[in-house]
Amino acid sequence: MRLRYAGTCRVCGLALPAKTEAIYDRGTKTVRCVTHDVQPCDEPSVAEVIEGGIAGASARREFERRTAKREERIRTKHPKLGGLILAVTDEQQSTNAWDIGARGEEMLGSGLNQLASETLRLLHDRRIPASRANIDHLAVTPTGVYVIDAKKYKGRPHLKIEGGLFRPRVERLLVGTRDCTKLVDRVLKQVDLVRGLLHDDAPVHGVLCFVDADWPLIGGAFTTRGVQALWPRKLYPKLQADGPFDVEVLTDIHRKLAHALPAA
Repeated sequence: MRLRYAGTCRVCGLALPAKTEAIYDRGTKTVRCVTHDVQPCDEPSVAEVIEGGIAGASARREFERRTAKREERIRTKHPKLGGLILAVTDEQQSTNAWDIGARGEEMLGSGLNQLASETLRLLHDRRIPASRANIDHLAVTPTGVYVIDAKKYKGRPHLKIEGGLFRPRVERLLVGTRDCTKLVDRVLKQVDLVRGLLHDDAPVHGVLCFVDADWPLIGGAFTTRGVQALWPRKLYPKLQADGPFDVEVLTDIHRKLAHALPAA
């Protein structure tokens, strides 16, 4: 059918503008590219069962859960003034952090979806088994797999190096004056996890993508302990670069990661 509204292919994550020819699945209310065939049997094809995920979905749910819980608590305690109290008071910083995090993932996810193609496969908001943590974005590309952590921080990201000749070299990631070195540790753990799943099928790259930081006009991007720190426009060309892996290999890697790391 010709789409009345814009959508996203549930198989490869490609953005499908309104009026594009696509296939609409009434059962799941999703769309897919016409190039993704369905096997002529009762069982769907392997490609059909891949769920690309929704960027920021789990963080958005947590923010809404906390917001609803606070509203219920205040209205129960103050039946007459609850609405006024909610109107004149702000959410706790810990709750707002979930909203900010979700918006960062949503912003980057939207940009990534516009790049999606047969040679740029995406997975968003993937749950890490036996953990409460998740991976924001995975991009399967001809140059390898990118594990991407999206952050919506204010301030300028930069690298501070301590030590040297007579002391161990220590690299610290700062955003403004805020020490964010733990973000690098987190991405490195995710990279190790993905490498273990792929068994050397493709190189795995770690990325910290700051979507709303104060980057300089010239330069700015850097690498610390193998993790690239950059912004969306700097990331996109890396994901679109040519490499040794063809569509068949990318499809297999994309499927393997989707099955091992379900949508959160």
